[in-house]
Amino acid sequence: MLRVIRAAFGADEAGHGDQVADLWAEVRAGEHLLAERVAVVGGEVVGHVGVSHCWIDARRELVDACMLSPLSTSPEHQGVGIGTALVAAAVEAARDLGRPMMFLEGDPAFYGARGFEPASSYGFEAPTPRVPAPAFQVVPLAEQPDWMTGRVVYPDVWWRHDSTGLRDPRLADIEAALGIS
Repeated sequence: MLRVIRAAFGADEAGHGDQVADLWAEVRAGEHLLAERVAVVGGEVVGHVGVSHCWIDARRELVDACMLSPLSTSPEHQGVGIGTALVAAAVEAARDLGRPMMFLEGDPAFYGARGFEPASSYGFEAPTPRVPAPAFQVVPLAEQPDWMTGRVVYPDVWWRHDSTGLRDPRLADIEAALGIS
């Protein structure tokens, strides 16, 4: 599965695919893994999705939530519905865990078509301003009480791997593509 993550996120000069794979290996070895699902074609893993722990830092209390990351499909199997099926499987796994919300950072067109909405419309803030607002998304898994709003907090492993939000020049490129100045 780490091979699929590396391939899906690319082997660019910045080592982004390796960075995401290393992050996920550490998440799996630690205490923040909640669920993961794989897609198999012809006996080979061609897709993967992870669900890990995060929190909502609400004024009243710290609320356990979850996040979808990473979603990976090997390049030769993209565009045939594997990612969509994995997103659905991740949402189902999160719902089974009893968490109220599932967050992610990703393409609003892709994830929006799969039930995710802008997290800000529910009163949630991204863990860092380096996450463009349209990319920070949520799918409610239970009814949201009025008090359950605030900043979403990721476990420290995400920060150690510098895997929260984007940095320039990628951040500037994404903001330009999203029409954010």
